[in-house]
Amino acid sequence: MRQYPTEPDIWQPASQQHNMEITALCMVVASLRVIPNRSQFFPYDTVSLSCEEQGNSSGWRVMRNTSGTKVISDCSTDWGQIKDSHCLIDDLYASDSGVYWCQSGSGRCSDAVNITVTAGSVILESPGLPVMEGSDVTLRCRKKTTPSNLTADFYKDGLRFGNSSTGEMTIHSVSNSDEGFYKCSFSDSGASPESWLAVRVLPSESLPATSRLEYIVLPVVGVLTFLLLLYLWRRNKRKADSADVSYAEVSIAQEVHPRREADVSAPPSPYSTIKAVH
Repeated sequence: MRQYPTEPDIWQPASQQHNMEITALCMVVASLRVIPNRSQFFPYDTVSLSCEEQGNSSGWRVMRNTSGTKVISDCSTDWGQIKDSHCLIDDLYASDSGVYWCQSGSGRCSDAVNITVTAGSVILESPGLPVMEGSDVTLRCRKKTTPSNLTADFYKDGLRFGNSSTGEMTIHSVSNSDEGFYKCSFSDSGASPESWLAVRVLPSESLPATSRLEYIVLPVVGVLTFLLLLYLWRRNKRKADSADVSYAEVSIAQEVHPRREADVSAPPSPYSTIKAVH
């Protein structure tokens, strides 16, 4: 039976390096689903986690490490309930903060998500799982109580990059440079914990049709351009060679002077005749 603490424990969010160490121990082939898809929660919120491998959830367990000391346990051991292949945590406590992932008996696993349950008054609602490159990501700054002021400041890696009067900020067409630790704050309520936003590079087979067309057309255009230049070069070379041969023939024709028939039958010059008489 799950033991609930009488007072929330103090939790420092696990580092992204720790998440990478967990998933590096196994081959990532499955998907972890987190509903709602965020990494920060208030106490007594509910979260559902499930594992999928190409639509098959059998043989997978939701695992977690909440101590950072390699103490790993699976859902239903002393936390969570299994309902329709989902691991459901009805009432979250600060002691539930930690790293969660899916794992099979053969050592395969999924990406890990760092869940933080804070006793503070502000959380940042951001995707807990990696987002695909090129997609839009919406960050929401949320207060525990009904807010009187929705204007929120947003930070990346400790630096303020914008604010919003609606408490929401959308990052369009995310790329690898958008990875980092994000948080938000309200002037009258303080700041949220930090959450890591991971961006996954789009696989080549999943590129948009326009991008795939570019990869096909550009090399073809390059080859055709090369063949055209080669053809023009060879044609010009043939013209140059032909011009050289014609000039040589003309030169030779000018140097050789065969005796014409008129020259053979012409009478001897007077000087030749006089020379012959003497």
